[in-house]
Amino acid sequence: MDMRRPLRLLTIATLYPAPVRPGFGRFVQNQTRALAARGDWDVTVMNPISLPPWPLGRGAPLHGTPTSEQDGQITVHHPRYPQLGGLFANLNPSLIARAVLPLARRLHAQTPFDLVDAQFFYPDGPAAAAIAQELGVPLAIKARGSDIHYWGSRSGPLRKMRAAADQASALLSVSAALGRDMVALGMPEDRIAVHYTGLDRSRFYPQPRAIARMKAAELGVPADGRLVISVGALIPIKGQALAIAALANLPGDVRLALVGAGADDAELRNLADRSALADRVLFLGNQGHDAVPTLLSAADAMVLASEREGLANAWIEALACGAPIVIPDIGGAREIVSSPAAGRIVERTPRGIAAGLAEVLAAAIPQHEVAACAARFSWDANAEAMATIYRAIVTGNRAF
Repeated sequence: MDMRRPLRLLTIATLYPAPVRPGFGRFVQNQTRALAARGDWDVTVMNPISLPPWPLGRGAPLHGTPTSEQDGQITVHHPRYPQLGGLFANLNPSLIARAVLPLARRLHAQTPFDLVDAQFFYPDGPAAAAIAQELGVPLAIKARGSDIHYWGSRSGPLRKMRAAADQASALLSVSAALGRDMVALGMPEDRIAVHYTGLDRSRFYPQPRAIARMKAAELGVPADGRLVISVGALIPIKGQALAIAALANLPGDVRLALVGAGADDAELRNLADRSALADRVLFLGNQGHDAVPTLLSAADAMVLASEREGLANAWIEALACGAPIVIPDIGGAREIVSSPAAGRIVERTPRGIAAGLAEVLAAAIPQHEVAACAARFSWDANAEAMATIYRAIVTGNRAF
């Protein structure tokens, strides 16, 4: 093998932006762009699009997704497969593999791939395993959190995940804690490598809080009082209801801003009304590319009361902007909150969250000290670690 040429990677990623959903899986896009930018990897992405049988309802815009597009140095293909859920979700890996394989074979015949990877363990992992086996190249799979905790609790998907893990040369995990959960599910410990997320340092850095608060006022955030922010989809596992309930145990000058949208929106608004907290809970909805760093810089703290996470990008982004985090003891929390400046790990109850927020707000750690807790995270560091692991696979040296 000529190691002077760029190695060729075929990435299978159901989580990846497309023109009709540009923010979907942006963290995978950032990671892939950083790897491709190094120059030693030539990356092709297969982003399978799950389509309902008829172009109606919420899935209708997906039918307008192009079959392929160029994302800078990366060619992104969007093969289609039928949308199945519930009891039929066990078929999704096979449907994805069937949709991807014809094109993957043609591209491999033109210029062979050196490695196939999956950027989510299910359904991507088993699908990528079938494709790698068909092409006769090694396999790597990345685990991110809910792919392990949710799908690993279902017998059918778990069998497929274990088989894919046994085939893979490397299993990447976003935290050491998630790696231990993978071992508990029967995956081979000696192939697991911790691969932390990255961070866009051109966007996430501490803007002076007073200036950020003035900018946040344009987004509907009052300029007075103290601000706690929660960034995440408004869905039950993210725990915004617990954060709202915690607000009742904090001084009246503390407001909670929820950034995100989701199915729980109406219920969370009702909870704020019932709790007489409507004037202290701000529903900011989804915010644009540049607004989130400003809001995080404006915040005195960030709370994310999730039921489960591998290692949340929102944790790192908040720290990088100077907002200490208050989070439950889940996933890689202890790998991130390793000093008082980073925030507090708390019991996942309104009282526990309130106590953690009260301590953080009272401490008033300077933004630059908080931001230092995220100094090791960048997309360049993420890409370097991935390139090292992947090159070790291709060269047959698994000492990563």
